[in-house]
Amino acid sequence: MPEGRRERADAARNRRAILLATEELLSRLPPEQISMDQVAAMAGVGKGTVFHRFGNRAGLMRALMQERAMTLQQAVVDGPPPLGPGAPPRERLLAFIDGVIEVVSRNKGLLAALDHAEAVIQARIPDDEPPPLHALWHRHIANLIHETRSDLDADLTAHLILASLHSDPIQRLLTTEGGADRLSDALKAIITAVLR
Repeated sequence: MPEGRRERADAARNRRAILLATEELLSRLPPEQISMDQVAAMAGVGKGTVFHRFGNRAGLMRALMQERAMTLQQAVVDGPPPLGPGAPPRERLLAFIDGVIEVVSRNKGLLAALDHAEAVIQARIPDDEPPPLHALWHRHIANLIHETRSDLDADLTAHLILASLHSDPIQRLLTTEGGADRLSDALKAIITAVLR
């Protein structure tokens, strides 16, 4: 949509219906069993509308994940400290890690779907660019690390932190009672040690 143009009411309604239908399907089915036909039927729109709006399955999953993560992003930009501006970088980073883990733990099925969709797309079209959400999170983490310890390789350290969230053992841990808390405590302990 060109900058400055408002989304038509029917287009906004269709977008919302498609995203809600995708959420509903992800709550009942493994990601690999969800088709664009199912999403369109549940949303009450034509399959062409889904493809026109989101491009492909990866685009649909990415849009849903980005919408869910928007609250965290908004808090980072203009929320209260320690997540938002005004707190020391180390405190902001630790608060952000909590926020990311909360988003990841609440959206395991969606992340699996996004990873699956991205893998299918990249198998056909090599793409070195990370998904936009990953890029936003990476940049924020790297900036906070750099502000705290400019002698570290902030770019690589941020990648290592985020990569830990994509491992199979971590994904399994997030399905267990207290798993998100364990992960948060461990990651924050590592980050605190690295930033000393």
